[in-house]
Amino acid sequence: MKFYFSTRDIPALQGLSLTERVKRLDEASKRLTVPEKTLLNVLKLLVIVPVFALILQTASNWTSLLWAFVVFLLYPLVIKPIQYSISAKYIAQPSSKENA
Repeated sequence: MKFYFSTRDIPALQGLSLTERVKRLDEASKRLTVPEKTLLNVLKLLVIVPVFALILQTASNWTSLLWAFVVFLLYPLVIKPIQYSISAKYIAQPSSKENA
């Protein structure tokens, strides 16, 4: 599986506007299988749960708030490329009618 860090890198979406890329990616994400959706949701939880655990520790350690912010910033850097890569196989190639 190839990892795509941007929607512009997905071959089926190259040359499309941002709104069209987002629309097609949303349609593709609706076609994900149950195990794929479960994998994405578990990965999201693995990023989000530590943020809340670190926020709870701010009463005794204020630096944990900074760490929570850093971990929260990892969300788009970790989850989005995986989501793009999994969804890429469900994106329909643009037909010749759409290109004309």
